[in-house]
Amino acid sequence: MDYLPPHRRSANMSQIRSRDTAPEMIVRRLVYAMGYRYRLHVAALPGKPDLVFTRLKKVIEVRGCFWHGHLRCIDSHIPKTRTEYWKQKLERNKQRDADNEKKLHALGWKVLTIWECQLADQLKVKKRLRRFLST
Repeated sequence: MDYLPPHRRSANMSQIRSRDTAPEMIVRRLVYAMGYRYRLHVAALPGKPDLVFTRLKKVIEVRGCFWHGHLRCIDSHIPKTRTEYWKQKLERNKQRDADNEKKLHALGWKVLTIWECQLADQLKVKKRLRRFLST
């Protein structure tokens, strides 16, 4: 049972952003500190990837574990209320992510996905970023 009244739940949900999220900002700071420059949310590419490295033809997607259904993650779960709605919504998100990634690959782009839960170990993420961007 949801403990918030519908108008409060609606107000809370309206505050959730799709860009400039805390996990995205962490990755952006790490990449910038490494000396790489990027473009943000390029509309010409499928799914408007979070960070776009045009010259390298690479993109980085920063995904929230709940919203994008990260497997084996404690933050990725189906809420107990309106479960059918959430199952469909989260499944659509995962399908859209997979479709966009396929389209990017077909256009010759390389894709790296960073999950929100992985940002707890920023040193490890920095190594992954460096390896991805330097090859």
